Amino acid sequence: MTDRPQTKDAANSMWGGRFAAGPDAIMEAINASIGFDQRLYAQDIRGSRAHAAMLAAQGIISDSDADAIAKGLLTVLSEIEAGDFPFKTALEDIHMNVEARLKEIIGEPAGRLHTGRSRNDQVATDFRLWVRDQCDAAIAGLQALIGAALGQAESGADWVMPGFTHLQTAQPVTWGHHMMAYVEMFGRDLSRFQDARRRMNESPLGAAALAGTGYPIDRHATARALDFDRPMANSLDAVSDRDFALEFLSAASICAVHLSRLAEELVIWSSAQFRFVSMSDKWSTGSSIMPQKRNPDAAELIRAKIGRILGATVALFTVMKGLPLAYSKDMQEDKEQVFDAADNLMLALAAMGGMLSDLTANRENLQAAASAGFSTATDLADWLVREAGLPFRDAHHVTGTLVAMAEDRGCDLPDLTLADMQSVNAAITDDVFNVLGVHNSVASRQSYGGTAPDQVRAQIARWKEVLA
Repeated sequence: MTDRPQTKDAANSMWGGRFAAGPDAIMEAINASIGFDQRLYAQDIRGSRAHAAMLAAQGIISDSDADAIAKGLLTVLSEIEAGDFPFKTALEDIHMNVEARLKEIIGEPAGRLHTGRSRNDQVATDFRLWVRDQCDAAIAGLQALIGAALGQAESGADWVMPGFTHLQTAQPVTWGHHMMAYVEMFGRDLSRFQDARRRMNESPLGAAALAGTGYPIDRHATARALDFDRPMANSLDAVSDRDFALEFLSAASICAVHLSRLAEELVIWSSAQFRFVSMSDKWSTGSSIMPQKRNPDAAELIRAKIGRILGATVALFTVMKGLPLAYSKDMQEDKEQVFDAADNLMLALAAMGGMLSDLTANRENLQAAASAGFSTATDLADWLVREAGLPFRDAHHVTGTLVAMAEDRGCDLPDLTLADMQSVNAAITDDVFNVLGVHNSVASRQSYGGTAPDQVRAQIARWKEVLA
């Protein structure tokens, strides 16, 4: 979308006598972007209305022409939203499609709209506005998702479950603590989109092709009209920059990784082997031949979204790598990947928020699993250090010996007798059984950010204040 030739008829009208003939069908196909950039119609019309109003305020065009342009653009907007607008490949992009239709509606004044700007700063403005809207959508989606995770955490703040490392039982934690881990992850995603939005909130409009313009335009006025904080300070950078899209995609990729990790846990937890959670019918599907199946398809599809989103990120980084200033036609390839990534991120956020809201955690199964697998072994080692005075490495060795004993007998640590334990280390007393229960274990983890229910509830309260 830059000042380049297009089709035969359109070339003659757009470029005057410079081109005797337009490109052939292949050139038209590779050059046109209207098939995808029509999604920018609302941003394009908004930017044009702001530009026209500024031109009139500066005395560059008449008030009557500006009024005709503003009303004509609203007519174009209503036609597009009603599905009555005939997008034409021959007109190449959304900008020329809108301007051509505007001329059909209002005649000569339409030709004055493009005064003091270029398609280079026009597309940079449209795209920046669109990505800014997607940041707002991602922020809203993450706030809803965090709210759903907080609901799960609050309902199970003191429910015990196994904490894993290497997907092996490690130590008991609480369901609330596990949910709050994702609240923290999604909270960082939220801050990344908020930060990206702040950085991208500068207006390219008025940078023109690359060098600015000789017309006495007011870039601060158009920036205010479009809710930007300020105009971009360098016209070359304004038309060349796609950092805002790269940053959006980077934040989207990290967020999609977090969604994928939670989705994977939901897939595992909902399996017959775990039965930690039950998903509602809204987010599950059946099998065509196995009537007993309940497949977590929504979670699996969310798990896969990172492939598309990260692929879009790599694609745009590759497009932008090594491009000289200012605009090059390569930059027309900046949109399809961003559109696809944004669509899939918003869908994944909404689906995950819905799944968490409807999710049922199976408290009894969580507790049973937490009580198995020698999950309180570390508590025993800590007790030996704290109460029996053993160096931690010695306590680790004693605990390992007792785990081996319990494993050989087919029982868990709390099932060993005091005599069994004293046969390994005589300093062990009856008090040791106070730390071997999973509820005692989680209650003892009172360090800031720990899994103790009191700590979990404190973090829930903090996050409620953040969201409020």
